Amino acid sequence: MKEEPKLIYRPMQKDDLDSVMVIDQLSFSMPWPRSTYLHDLTNYPKALLWVAEDLSIQPSKHLVGMIDVWLILDEAHIATLAVHPDYRGRGIASRLIKIVLLDAYKRGASQAMLEVRESNFAAQNLYKQFGFKVVHRRRRYYVDNKEDALLMNLENLEVWVRNSAKPEFQIFST
Repeated sequence: MKEEPKLIYRPMQKDDLDSVMVIDQLSFSMPWPRSTYLHDLTNYPKALLWVAEDLSIQPSKHLVGMIDVWLILDEAHIATLAVHPDYRGRGIASRLIKIVLLDAYKRGASQAMLEVRESNFAAQNLYKQFGFKVVHRRRRYYVDNKEDALLMNLENLEVWVRNSAKPEFQIFST
């Protein structure tokens, strides 16, 4: 019988980058370069980078999800979010979004936004569960296939925080 994962959510660290890159490459047709994550970790104090880690896989660290959010003025911009294919459908992405939206609100964000591929219905549905709405279309946004991006916005983060349940998972911070 396969053991259920014991997941924790914590801020990303530099030594997580190898695992983050694997998740990124398995998830996207245009993965980010390592230097982008490194820059956000070391040179951009307004970036919120979190990971989900499966503690049931020992002895080494086993990351299963990640998110990178940029705080720009009063806006939380979800720049990237991915879950390892073997762990999808377990609520990990939802928990990562909850964490960063709460964190962003505590740091002064009043709204959140993101771009999502027009064909990525799973991601669009996930974001809609948080109250994100499509507010604009960015034509030919993705350079790999010229696909449109949908700009989604969560206008009132304070209302979302007030109405959302407390996180039901364990968060470790370093």
